[in-house]
Amino acid sequence: MVLGACLLTLILALFIPSKQMEKKRGVLGRNSGVVGVINIEGPIVGSTEGSTFSGFASSKRIMEQLRQARDDEDVVAVVLRINSPGGSAAASQEIGVEVNRLREAGKKVVVSMGDVAASGGYWIAAGADKIVANPATMTGSIGVIMELQNFQGLMGKLGIRSEAIKSGPHKDMGSPTREITEGERDILQGMVNDIYTQFIDVVTKGREGKMTREQVIQLADGRIFTGRQARELGLVDELGNYYDAVRLAGQLAGIAGEPQTREYTTENLLDWLFSGWRSFVAWPGLLMPEQLEAWRQLRLPELK
Repeated sequence: MVLGACLLTLILALFIPSKQMEKKRGVLGRNSGVVGVINIEGPIVGSTEGSTFSGFASSKRIMEQLRQARDDEDVVAVVLRINSPGGSAAASQEIGVEVNRLREAGKKVVVSMGDVAASGGYWIAAGADKIVANPATMTGSIGVIMELQNFQGLMGKLGIRSEAIKSGPHKDMGSPTREITEGERDILQGMVNDIYTQFIDVVTKGREGKMTREQVIQLADGRIFTGRQARELGLVDELGNYYDAVRLAGQLAGIAGEPQTREYTTENLLDWLFSGWRSFVAWPGLLMPEQLEAWRQLRLPELK
């Protein structure tokens, strides 16, 4: 009987999200002035659940956390801790939409940049009230890229042929088994240009009063900047670390003194136990399903 109860407790610990357990440990009263913390770690992808175990930042998971912070009556401000080189354009975009909704709900948003907060990471950061970066943070990389592979030559050497039965001339556009046509190149370039314009729009709106659209465009050629350079150029508001960002968020929200924090996470004990395996599962042939799905998305337009 005792053994059965212990096993049940372990199973529940493995599958109950830690955010729920934290709420039970310390529910604060209304208007207590808490700063929520949401981590965006790793390449940004759209269709995986994402966790420490996966090594990717899932837009679905992050959007859920942003909505939780928005509905949490204790939380008056949120720090987004970004350590990401970018990723899926659409995934970055939908996270950015939820950041805007968080601000519309009257909650202050401060971004704390870690080692890198570039491209899609900067897309998300641009929507915050304030951006704090370390002097050595790598940021910027405002631009869009779509990479296509062509294995036609290799397939020919191996004696492999591919034939496509398609409903229209562009249905296999971007196939790795053939060259793209000039017409297809124009189509794809048009897509990249359109997403690039959307990126410029997001940064221009987010940095309103700090940078003009022309200034944004001058920097939006894909180059990266250190945090200190970004501060001088207007892409970043302040230099500092995570704790500086938390204090700033508290100040913007009118919290006196050192604010309490509430970290949002959907990870469970199983994720924590296996988090050290991240580098191991990255070896060829040992990719997890979440990672395989992320690699599948590489043909989509990316912000990196």
